[in-house]
Amino acid sequence: MVCEGSINCLTLAYVADTVSERERVSAFGVLAGFLSASFVCGTLAARFLSTASTFQVAAFTSMLATIYMRVFLKESLPGGDGTLRQPILKGGSDAIEEDGYSPETIQVYKKVPSTGDLICLLRSSKTLSQAAIVSFFQSLAEGGLQASLMYFLKARFHFNKNQFADLMLIVGISGTVSQLLFMPILAPVLGEEKLLSIGLLVGSFNMFLNSISWAVWVPYAATVFSAFGFLVQPSIRSIVSKQVGPNEQGKAQGCISGISSFANIVSPLIFSPLTALFLSEEAPFYFPGFSIMCIGLAMIIGFVQSTMIRASPISSHKISNILSVEST
Repeated sequence: MVCEGSINCLTLAYVADTVSERERVSAFGVLAGFLSASFVCGTLAARFLSTASTFQVAAFTSMLATIYMRVFLKESLPGGDGTLRQPILKGGSDAIEEDGYSPETIQVYKKVPSTGDLICLLRSSKTLSQAAIVSFFQSLAEGGLQASLMYFLKARFHFNKNQFADLMLIVGISGTVSQLLFMPILAPVLGEEKLLSIGLLVGSFNMFLNSISWAVWVPYAATVFSAFGFLVQPSIRSIVSKQVGPNEQGKAQGCISGISSFANIVSPLIFSPLTALFLSEEAPFYFPGFSIMCIGLAMIIGFVQSTMIRASPISSHKISNILSVEST
């Protein structure tokens, strides 16, 4: 689990380092689409493999990914020397003189970023802070859905494992299609800010529809709306990547991932007891899907916050960093 979180952050940072800002949201969408496709393939493979074989295939695939990374991926840090520079961290300063530019003072990374450093990063940009809030509520809703929906469907419609697997496959396929096909087309036209708002709003419709499910086919029909929900995270990641310099991508993406992970930890503590309460006879009023509706309300809060995000022009600090990176 530790490796899974770090791999995601580093992958996003690598894409941000190697893709221009104009094409970044599409690149994040394609990356997320491949992750969804791998989820679908893994789920299908697990249905045909034994338990022992599943772990063996997973380990072998991970080794192949490591070999591919070492052979084909080039270092994205400036100069390729592995020296990480963080302008907002405390540390020594080096003066670097580039051709045609005055010397610049750049802080050198000397320690593991602390909580204060992360807070400083979030406070450095209003847009970054807003994106962090949106990410928290979206992850809170996503974690609540994972913790509550299966419990709700099992109690409400007596879903079995095959029905759960079919539902997960449909959701995974819809996410793959939306991220690989729709996002590269819509992102240049609408922009990541509008895509973010659309994804959150339509995703909340998905939650509200599930909360009032009256037949076994309703959760399957609601997966149509879930396709738009997959546009949220790539949009957030693209917005965040444009708020920091090229030397801060890993830290910014890791900060957002940390906030999302915290929301995923808190979410089951809130929504699992709430789901159990409203599925029991001790519920204050009859509404079995009340917890699912509350998950939709969490997404609405994220949607309201997302409408306040405005694309900000690149700052002079970022321009100087980019120029220094390109000149090397």
